[in-house]
Amino acid sequence: MKRLAELAQRRGRRVVIVAAIFFVGAGALGAGVADRLDPYGADDPDTESVRADERLEAAGFRDTGVVVLFEDVDVRSAAGRQRVAAIADELAANPDVAEVASFLNTRSPDFVSTDGDATYLSASLAPTDDGDRQDAAEAIADELAGEPGVTVGGPSVAQAQVNEQTEKDLRTAELFAFPILFLLSLLFFRSLVAALLPLLVGGLAIVGTFLMLRVAAEATSVSIFALNLVTGLGLGLAIDYSLFVVSRYREEIAKTGPGLDAMRRTMATAGRTVLFSSLTVAGALASLLVFPQRFLYSMGIGGSLVALIAAAIALIVLPAILALLGNRVNALSPKFLQLRAERDARETGDGFWYRLSQLVMRVPGRIAAASAALLIALGLPFLGVQFTSVDAQVLPESATARQVDDAMRADFRPFRDTPVTLAVSGGGGEAQRVADQARRVPGVADVRAPVELSGGVHAVDVISAHGPLDERSQALVEDLRELPAPALATGATAGFLDLQDSLGEHLPLVLAIVVAVTFIVLFAMTGSVVLPLKQVLMNALGLSATFGILVVIFQDGRLESLLGYTSQGGLESTQPLLLFAVVFGLSTDYGVFLLSRIKEARDNGFSDSDAVAVGLERTGRIVTAAALLFSVAIGAFVTSEVVFIKELGLGTAIAVLIDATIIRALLVPSLMEMLGRWNWWAPAPLRRLHRRIGLSEA
Repeated sequence: MKRLAELAQRRGRRVVIVAAIFFVGAGALGAGVADRLDPYGADDPDTESVRADERLEAAGFRDTGVVVLFEDVDVRSAAGRQRVAAIADELAANPDVAEVASFLNTRSPDFVSTDGDATYLSASLAPTDDGDRQDAAEAIADELAGEPGVTVGGPSVAQAQVNEQTEKDLRTAELFAFPILFLLSLLFFRSLVAALLPLLVGGLAIVGTFLMLRVAAEATSVSIFALNLVTGLGLGLAIDYSLFVVSRYREEIAKTGPGLDAMRRTMATAGRTVLFSSLTVAGALASLLVFPQRFLYSMGIGGSLVALIAAAIALIVLPAILALLGNRVNALSPKFLQLRAERDARETGDGFWYRLSQLVMRVPGRIAAASAALLIALGLPFLGVQFTSVDAQVLPESATARQVDDAMRADFRPFRDTPVTLAVSGGGGEAQRVADQARRVPGVADVRAPVELSGGVHAVDVISAHGPLDERSQALVEDLRELPAPALATGATAGFLDLQDSLGEHLPLVLAIVVAVTFIVLFAMTGSVVLPLKQVLMNALGLSATFGILVVIFQDGRLESLLGYTSQGGLESTQPLLLFAVVFGLSTDYGVFLLSRIKEARDNGFSDSDAVAVGLERTGRIVTAAALLFSVAIGAFVTSEVVFIKELGLGTAIAVLIDATIIRALLVPSLMEMLGRWNWWAPAPLRRLHRRIGLSEA
């Protein structure tokens, strides 16, 4: 940190120029990153449904990619047949279409609505790559957009529309967040110049991460949803780190004036805290790389990159800017904010947070018990959580894929478009035996005739009598997989079951990584093994409360009209895991900042109780401001039209606010007071190790 301080103070202008050149280049190269990213992606290559898909695909099978819905048409009339046939012939002539199925060539009543005035075409797409299928589906939707009474949907169209909606939501969130963040930054940073710094750091972090995501997309498949996390997390962390560094720099220049000494002390304290914090957040999010699902490991890539890049900017570029500004960091400040800034820079022992901590520490047991009980009560609804998957229902009602999906659910024979498909090897006789066995399985509504593919492989569609995510449909898949036949099951229900199993299988390792990162970082900073354990327990309480609130809001649909969504009856399967990694890292981030100031006060001679009060006084306003600003940055995704992006934005904002209020203001000081000197305990060998590595911050 000493060298970084010297670099900022002595080479500040050069650092700023090099950074500006780099980020202009990064902006130019990373601007088109969205076009190179892939859809959601929840498949695990080691699961049965994926192996079944690969077997069927290799044999020439292509599942439905596009559904063309016709309204106000009687397919049994000559005029109706002519109208449908014209579109079917147009689709069949498209080189990206492998096959078109309809009432005309199957005579199946599944293609006719229950009241007889609607029908649909099912188009299988020739491409197998997700991106190519999406492009082909978009092209078909564009070609048919002007046809009266025709609406285009289907799985591949839904993927394309989710991607488009995600990009649109990003722009909306930015337009919503930046003005509010600027006004709040002006209030909390006390000057116009200082208020611009976190937005600058955030913008640079996002631009730099977009470039890194473009590089990553050349090496592996990256989900487009990583952009949402990068934008929200980049802004939030930039604000946090800027607050930590700028507020400490102001304290130091208030004592000695600008110069190398002030910068050294800033970097040795706040700079070191930012380093520890970024390692914690990056480590927690990097745990998502354990998952084979594209959505989750993409979030791990984007989240860990933006945390490290935001920290690098806060430790290299921001100090250089501060060194160039000197006392002008407080420039362009209204008089009342100047007075507040001067008061903030002075060390006092009578502020609001100091008095609050003293009040809490008078009855620490009662405060700790009441706070924990409140968080546990908020978390109880999570015991009844249900999970859903990503399909057209996550889209707004204005999306054509959602409209087609709603019509398929309401107007046609149920669940014909979401079969359990069995990939059967061994020839036609074996496929027929599997079909006959499947008919006898409880919960089966229909079994279609086996479809012959190449290499002796057949596809057998089994129609469930219940919805694809219904527990009875899941039981049906499990029963089909137990049939004594060379068959593999795939389809929406089978994929959902395999997703749950895969997430459960990888979860223990993710938990171990996140807990280990928390222990290592906090031990390195404090030299204690008690404080990391307390941090893990407090994080768990905060997370449980957040999950419980999300169940009430999104599963039970309590705020549908206010937030503009339709409840899917559960939380999207991957969201609790993503929230766990993000929130665990952020909660530890605020814990690091608070504990660093408590340890600094204790190392400078304050008693254990006074050190807690001083630490909370010096960080209370900053952590609260950082949490509020972060909540605006990430909570802006509540404006998203995609349901599970709303879950991510609102869940993270709630967790951050809970952590900065109930946990930091009440649980931390009460537990610190109850444990006293035991807070800092570690076995003798670990104490010697901590002294040897020399990471003390004071």
